[in-house]
Amino acid sequence: MKKFLIISLLLFGTCLNAQKSVYESNKFDVLSKDHKIVAIIPFFTHLKLEENTSKEELIKLEEKEGYAVQDALETYFGRGKKKKKFTVDFQNVSNTNAILAKKDITYTTIDTYTIKELCEILEVDAIVSGNLDINILLSKGIPTEFSFMDYILGVANYGRIGLKISDGKTGKLLWKYEYGINKKSGRNTSDMIDKMMKKLVRKFPYDKERQKIKKS
Repeated sequence: MKKFLIISLLLFGTCLNAQKSVYESNKFDVLSKDHKIVAIIPFFTHLKLEENTSKEELIKLEEKEGYAVQDALETYFGRGKKKKKFTVDFQNVSNTNAILAKKDITYTTIDTYTIKELCEILEVDAIVSGNLDINILLSKGIPTEFSFMDYILGVANYGRIGLKISDGKTGKLLWKYEYGINKKSGRNTSDMIDKMMKKLVRKFPYDKERQKIKKS
């Protein structure tokens, strides 16, 4: 029994360590040195729900979840702006979505445009985007009931989120972060984003303190 518990704890620790990873281009500093305004676009969502849902309803739910992440990121970055935490400004998402709408770019068609095209349309220097692969509706809340066996059996894993920063001039991926979503990830979308970003202290590339450390 003790051996099983030890192995289980080791596996649990390994899963947690595998939940997050950061990629940064070796050209980030060069390509981002003139970045001043960054847009956040809705996240591309893939929902895999257990209950029967029509294709039309699933598309609506995926869109809702994608916009919820966009809003949550704006809220987080907005709090950082008050503290002058970042080296860039983030475009108001209402303005971002309004500009896209004027160009007849919808949630279902935005992925047909390149990063360079979107940056030109939005008049920004870079774009924050990402993918959300989940089996629950984050916006409705993450189940918080704790069960150790849930982790062992993997039923407490609700999916993953990938956060990306892409350069407007070149369209190149500059930075990416992947994060596993489980019962400890927060109460809902906003809480999950807040906890995820707090794990990125000194790792988020537009963080002023991080830039100071790199230059020192």
